[in-house]
Amino acid sequence: MQKEIEAKLSQYCDPYLEVDLFTAKAIKQIDVRPDKVTIDIVLGYPIESVKESMKADLISLLRSSTTQAIDIKLSCQINSHTGNQGIPGLANVKNIIAVGSGKGGVGKSVTAVNLALALAKEGAQVGLLDADIYGPSQPAMLGVGAERPVFHEKSLLPIKRHGIQSMSMGYLIDQETPMVWRGPMIGKALQQLLQDTRWESLDYLIVDLPPGTGDIQLTLCQKMPVSGAVIVTTPQDLALLDVRRACEMFNKLNVPILGVIENMSSYQCSQCGFAEAIFGTGGGAKLSQEYSLPLLGSIPLAISIRETTDQGQPVVVAHADSPYATLFYQIARKLAAKLSLQAKNYSAKFPKIVVKN
Repeated sequence: MQKEIEAKLSQYCDPYLEVDLFTAKAIKQIDVRPDKVTIDIVLGYPIESVKESMKADLISLLRSSTTQAIDIKLSCQINSHTGNQGIPGLANVKNIIAVGSGKGGVGKSVTAVNLALALAKEGAQVGLLDADIYGPSQPAMLGVGAERPVFHEKSLLPIKRHGIQSMSMGYLIDQETPMVWRGPMIGKALQQLLQDTRWESLDYLIVDLPPGTGDIQLTLCQKMPVSGAVIVTTPQDLALLDVRRACEMFNKLNVPILGVIENMSSYQCSQCGFAEAIFGTGGGAKLSQEYSLPLLGSIPLAISIRETTDQGQPVVVAHADSPYATLFYQIARKLAAKLSLQAKNYSAKFPKIVVKN
């Protein structure tokens, strides 16, 4: 019976890990008793919205092997994963995920905020850092308004909205104040936003990078243990030219790229539902093939995504059951699953050794 159950489980391919549960080392225990079979499965990415359907699929798969009661204990445990070697991490932050594009106007910030909210809806503790010092947009997207972070014991307390923690230069300056700063000042400001914010036990810190491959990107990737990066592009060839530079930058800085997200893949008419690829087709797939990266998903150009974001209620919050929100949930699970397959970082488990005279 034990062997039959193991054989059946080996046939189940996790839809987000894209490997079987034994390869993913997710099966912790199989307990076969005369009256019941209990299986303990622990995944490395958040699964709140799909937990019951995954359990149902597993029970259906095993039903042909036994008539006993089947108890599937399915849970998730999000670990810290290796970033840049030798770089100390942030207190209370397990994983830093950079969202970049190399180009402006591809909807990177909208994608970043919805991914952060989707991960939180799936059961993870999530933070969002707006690293665009010159043009911070996350305060408006989260509907924060005039609220300012509290300074407590030499640290900034992040602002909480829609179940996530957030920090942005936009919280610290007036909306009309231009940031006329040179590169070194920008890099220092980013380090302070990262290190001086008292994040509360985050599984993921999503960093919304500005366009380009300049000081902010270098500061983040060289000073912080970034666990992985996500590339956002549009299908058109002009966007791919700049996005390739972002891919090359992350590769040179030894930051693993978790995958590609194609935004504005097609225009969806809100009246009739007709879809037209006004920016071309296949750009995301072309980039993913060129760099051997998974295509995490394609997001259409839809007016509801724009409207809800402008209102400070991104689509994952405003229309949680809509097809667009479902796309973000799927992409969030995929990128978290890809990250969970990377080497774990055990540095936080070792005690600090201090030598004194």
